[in-house]
Amino acid sequence: MTRTPRRTRGVRRALTGALLAGLTLLTTAGPAVADGPSASTSPAGDEAGPTEAGTTFRTATALKQGQSGTAQASAGDYLYWVFPADAGQRPTVEATVKLPESAARRGTSTWQVDVYDGLRRRQACMYGHQTRKAAADAATVELSCVLRPVRAWSEPWANDPLPGSYYIRLTVVDLPAADLGLPVGVEVRTSFKELGGGHDGGGTLAEPLVPGVSVASAGESDGRASDAPRTVAAGEPEDGWASGWWTDRWLWTVGGGVLAALAAVFGYSLTRGRGRPAHVPTGV
Repeated sequence: MTRTPRRTRGVRRALTGALLAGLTLLTTAGPAVADGPSASTSPAGDEAGPTEAGTTFRTATALKQGQSGTAQASAGDYLYWVFPADAGQRPTVEATVKLPESAARRGTSTWQVDVYDGLRRRQACMYGHQTRKAAADAATVELSCVLRPVRAWSEPWANDPLPGSYYIRLTVVDLPAADLGLPVGVEVRTSFKELGGGHDGGGTLAEPLVPGVSVASAGESDGRASDAPRTVAAGEPEDGWASGWWTDRWLWTVGGGVLAALAAVFGYSLTRGRGRPAHVPTGV
């Protein structure tokens, strides 16, 4: 009976340990890297938000990521805010409407919050309470809209959320005529979840969908510096837009390559045989 050389057994132990360590690393870190959503914390959430709202897309009040905004308006007004969203994020919009005293109202009202992308395409909500009816004696009404994950790139015919500006529009869609013009207080909030490379679709946009970004880029490329503030400054994340080429799928690719190499070496060590038996002379 021939014994396995110690060196061969040591190599097998080392390869087995490395393979198990790599598998453990991927299985434990995988969900946190690829699909584990974690709420993004933005310093803007601690800053005082704007106290007014726009009345059209062009006059929409800018919100930073994670920032809240308030406004005093009249029932029947269209209120607009705009905020940036980048690839790999899933934005959530929440709105609270403080209604007038019940004694001043004549009946129920229905409120609605809509979200539009930089091309002013209405984006569907994955879930939430986008439209709600307020009873005649209700003090407030809560609205919410959780958007689909923002993709770095999409087909021209698709309606996928893309990096850029997102507009919030809040209004009442059903109201007794006698209640039009009553004062209301509004608060809107934005929050984000980072979803990671599990939702990356590959590719990238030439520019984010922000109004005026193409004009600003053309001016910079022509060398014509303008003294006016950049249009994209109000609609850009604090740490800038994602570059588009980096994704945590690279970690999975490298990790898979390392594991494949270790598995190949381990399989070769098992199938190559035990070499020359110890009792056979070297010259034979």
